[in-house]
Amino acid sequence: MRSNAVRSAEAAHHAEFHIGVAVSVLRGGGIVAHATEGVWGLACDPEDEAAVLRLLEMKQRGVSKGLIVIGAVATMFQRELAAVDAAIATRVVDSWPGPETWLLPNREFPPWITGGSGSVAVRVPDHEQARRLSARFGGPLVSTSANRSGRAPARTALTVRRYFGAQVDYVLPGRVGGRTAPSRITDAVSGRRLR
Repeated sequence: MRSNAVRSAEAAHHAEFHIGVAVSVLRGGGIVAHATEGVWGLACDPEDEAAVLRLLEMKQRGVSKGLIVIGAVATMFQRELAAVDAAIATRVVDSWPGPETWLLPNREFPPWITGGSGSVAVRVPDHEQARRLSARFGGPLVSTSANRSGRAPARTALTVRRYFGAQVDYVLPGRVGGRTAPSRITDAVSGRRLR
């Protein structure tokens, strides 16, 4: 009979294998569905314009609205954090990992991420698998709710498949966290709450 330690090691290996597959899909320009704190998200490489535009088309969402970008750690947004006052940067970093999305001055993200604005919406999620996905990818990822505009975000992998079918290149096995509300979005400079 296998011990708990052996089963735990096998589960960890299994999880890392799937994250490796997801990263390969992302690096190849694909779209990956993944669990987040409260809903399923759609991820892609923020630098890959074709992937981002395909994701926006799937969601029936205009590019001008911009997208949230997640990272494994705050240092993935070092250039954006360096563009604000040190006290503001500290407040942002201290809120992560967590359900806090911050609008920071954009320093490196392309216009198809920012919607052409001077700010970018960034977050370090309070969901271990989502952070590991970004870490293995080696940089920030687009992560937007898995739903078409005007429909409820998917809370299960089955709903993701029902919404998008083969349009999603890979569904990363995982579980959503316990949150029932989307992340808060705050303009870091003005302090204005946007969501």
